[in-house]
Amino acid sequence: MQCYTTFELTFQGERPVGDEVAVDLSATFTVAGETIRVEGFHAGDGVYKVRFLPRRPGTYRWRVSGLFDAEGREECLPAPVADAANGTVDVETGTETRWHADLSFLHGMVVPAGTRFRYDDGTPYRPFGTTVYALVHQSEELIDRTIKTLSSSPFNKVRLCVFPKHYFANTADPEWFPFEKTDGRFDPHRPCYRYWDELERRIGQLRRMGIEADIILFHPYDRWGFAEMTHEECLTYLDYATRRLAALPNVWWSLANEYDLMTKFDGRWWYDFAEFIGEHDPYHHPLSNHNFVNYWDFDEPDTTHCSVQNGHTRLVRDLIERHGKPVIFDEVGYEGNIMYDWGNLSSFELVDRFWIAFTLGGYCTHGETFEDPDDVLWWARGGELHGESPARIAFLRKIMESLPNDLEPAIGGAFGMPVDELLAMHQSGEIPENAKGTMAEVIMRLDEKRFLDLVHDLRPIQGRSGDDVLVWYLSRQCCAHTEIDLPDTRSYDVEVIDAWDMTRTTVLEGVRGKVTIPMLGKEGQAIIATAR
Repeated sequence: MQCYTTFELTFQGERPVGDEVAVDLSATFTVAGETIRVEGFHAGDGVYKVRFLPRRPGTYRWRVSGLFDAEGREECLPAPVADAANGTVDVETGTETRWHADLSFLHGMVVPAGTRFRYDDGTPYRPFGTTVYALVHQSEELIDRTIKTLSSSPFNKVRLCVFPKHYFANTADPEWFPFEKTDGRFDPHRPCYRYWDELERRIGQLRRMGIEADIILFHPYDRWGFAEMTHEECLTYLDYATRRLAALPNVWWSLANEYDLMTKFDGRWWYDFAEFIGEHDPYHHPLSNHNFVNYWDFDEPDTTHCSVQNGHTRLVRDLIERHGKPVIFDEVGYEGNIMYDWGNLSSFELVDRFWIAFTLGGYCTHGETFEDPDDVLWWARGGELHGESPARIAFLRKIMESLPNDLEPAIGGAFGMPVDELLAMHQSGEIPENAKGTMAEVIMRLDEKRFLDLVHDLRPIQGRSGDDVLVWYLSRQCCAHTEIDLPDTRSYDVEVIDAWDMTRTTVLEGVRGKVTIPMLGKEGQAIIATAR
């Protein structure tokens, strides 16, 4: 047994009769006085498995009970130490990168840490994701092409569906479905083991590339009946998914894609599903729920982060202030040229939304939808990437990973207060003393909607890591010069970034206080001030 690596026990018996999910098989693993209980599962043809994910080294005692009785002990070795040999070479630049090393093997599972993410061993994790909804429902040849594309991409998280998706550019039946049929209807009590084997194999390939698998459990784009399952059928399906997948280190749970379009599900079900996974996933992988219009209740206790659909990435700061959890804009629109407005963003627009999210202390997810004669669009089916944004996202990732610490939203501009506090003050009619007689007083007297619009517009796109690093992103501003206020207690070196041409130039050294910065006079400029 090795730390951060799935440990598996296998038993041979008779195939279950009737329900093939709720098999009577469990195990306990105990180390240093801590005991973790896991549920086993039927893997097909009378083969039963119990899986466990060790997250600390030591001597484990285990005991299996139910259909089989067994016990033993295993010495769990520490994870290997990360070094240059665990990295790969970025073929475009020839420089060392750790993007596609098996990071879960080296560092463990991803867990939330306040408003950030980290691996089990404390190594920071920054999700630079992409979306391939129907990844595992394609031909083997197309999936292999997609995996190859991902291997040379900057993406370290992929959003993918368990159920097939019936939608524009993806309407064919897959070769395998998650369940077999009973009386002509897909039956969650009868898993299709060939499908789950293939899903696991692809999750394993992603793991070996250092990519997290953000597994979408439900979605509304369906013609097979999966979006119309009963409450009991949904829980049966979730039971099998957690028994089988929870011990895989790179798994995330997304309750749904666009949960609020699942009109056959009662709204309360989503809380039941979150609670069920919280109780049946002993490792508590990251979990959230993705919206169409109405945000999920991110304060739900088993929800680890905010997963958001819209293009307004300036709202990162508000969501962090409101929920105190990491914020991922998992769908901000797609770089492409299809007829739908959500799928024809320019490359710059997508890159711009990434920069805004990351500068403000959040995260963003990529997608691509370029017309193709064979309807092989990346966002649905994978294949190859054709857009100009991935290279710029790679540049942004290198910058963010070069900083000594993660960014948090800076306090400044628009009265330097959280939006909820400003709104409460606005509603009470209170005018701050420092606002009286100024333009700010005029703003405070506006109607609520206009007031909030201006607050968001006036806030700078600024992040910081204490006083060590300060970052400004100027988005669409095309200034030739600008001013910034630096702490006067330290000296800073100042760089100007071109987010599109991917350049990083030091323009000032050893400065402090208010300084004037020579800029590039174009869109996509950023400033990074690093303390000496």
